[in-house]
Amino acid sequence: MTTPYPTDQPLTEVTFFILLSLAEKPRHGYILMKDIQTLSEDRVILSTGTLYTALKRLLKQGWIERFDEDVTEGTGRQRKAYRLSPAGKKILNFEIARLEKLLQAVRARPLVKGVTR
Repeated sequence: MTTPYPTDQPLTEVTFFILLSLAEKPRHGYILMKDIQTLSEDRVILSTGTLYTALKRLLKQGWIERFDEDVTEGTGRQRKAYRLSPAGKKILNFEIARLEKLLQAVRARPLVKGVTR
């Protein structure tokens, strides 16, 4: 089931960074956690519990998809990987557009004392 974008609510940071990371390419859980940490400049450091709870919710909403990724090194076992679904791409684009409008509003106003661009 695909959940429509909640236009009245911004995405959480965790959701935003998961979708942003998966927009580049599919990833498995550990690499996804590390990429989010890098993208957020160490501001968002996810525990495995937080990550997999968020992934489960995003799967249910239809914003991401899970698939088996072949692993040739080590054990040769398959591992679960995740990719952005078409609905997830649309949601990410809505959120990026929302954030850009916020930045436009900031840039259109004189800066508040002590706030820099």
